[in-house]
Amino acid sequence: MLSRVLDTVIVLLGVVTLVFFLGAVVPGDPVDVMLGERASGADREALRSAMGLDKPLATRWLSYLSGLVHGDMGTSLVQSRPVSALIAERLPATLALAGSAFLVIVFLAFPLGLIAALHRNAWPDHLAGLFALLGQSIPNFWLGPLLVLAFSIWLGWLPVSGSEATGSLILPAITLGTSLAAISMRMLRASLLEVMSQDWMRTARAKGLGVWQALWRHALPNALLPVITLLGLQLGGLLGGAVITEVVFAWPGIGSLLIDAIGQRDYPLIQGVVLLIACSYVVLNLMTDLLAGLLDPRIRA
Repeated sequence: MLSRVLDTVIVLLGVVTLVFFLGAVVPGDPVDVMLGERASGADREALRSAMGLDKPLATRWLSYLSGLVHGDMGTSLVQSRPVSALIAERLPATLALAGSAFLVIVFLAFPLGLIAALHRNAWPDHLAGLFALLGQSIPNFWLGPLLVLAFSIWLGWLPVSGSEATGSLILPAITLGTSLAAISMRMLRASLLEVMSQDWMRTARAKGLGVWQALWRHALPNALLPVITLLGLQLGGLLGGAVITEVVFAWPGIGSLLIDAIGQRDYPLIQGVVLLIACSYVVLNLMTDLLAGLLDPRIRA
């Protein structure tokens, strides 16, 4: 376990370094963003010196690491506010969207996976397979407008976009969670079928256990480990996947903040949001590995 934590620390350091150097080498000059291209040379050099852009890249990297250790992610070039404060304002909306999408994944994947495994090669299994195929094939930027067209414009049940109206979270959560629910459903079905084909499962059925009893008491607990691992990884991927969904539904989260920062060439803010998403994925990956070790002693060994 300790070695896994140390590996994660090394990966986080690599992520921070990669994000910094990518932000340093992208085309464009932050000074141009702040002063404009018509600013005088003296003003440009003065601002460059004040921002530390005249220092060697290695020195700027060490300064960036030191700032992160103290919670300083830099200052937005456009809004002249700390990047951490801007992210903190938008993060609750993204966490609400990611949490709702995760519930969509669980409430869709588990019933469909159970039904598909119990009715293998029958029509319920084929319907669940059709859902999995459509869910993995339809991208978020197409599914979102389709849901808006159906439930907001035609039926008028739900708001088109934004976060103020009642029920505004439903369509973004379904859009974000559907494709990942399809993947989880297929994983649960495959894992259940593998467990149910074992000799000890046939023995349990031969001793008089009903289908649902054998499923809940024996098959499902043993089939959950790969599904839990996948769900943990998907939870980390929800933050990155929320970018497109937030843009489609004008959801005020860090995804919309990132797109706005890219359009304004606000490099410190871009670095901060990308770093948050990447580090969240790495940390959730670590937590998933540790949870898998707690559930299965063979992994710890």
